[in-house]
Amino acid sequence: MTGVPKKVSLAKLSVTESNLRKAAVRLIGHNLVSPEVHYIQRTLGAKATQQQLDDHVVAVRRLPWSKIVLPD
Repeated sequence: MTGVPKKVSLAKLSVTESNLRKAAVRLIGHNLVSPEVHYIQRTLGAKATQQQLDDHVVAVRRLPWSKIVLPD
């Protein structure tokens, strides 16, 4: 065997409200509120890996509300 590393590809998921809510229930035990969902969607864009979704779902609960909500 040669020491050639395998290329690992990570599947990208749609950053939808449904996917974010499922991740939130799995990780923190309850749903996100709409401003949190919209913040994560703005931050990640249309596609992200499962790890990125998980990281942002957990992190959004630690952010100050002023960073999550867009000013009017």
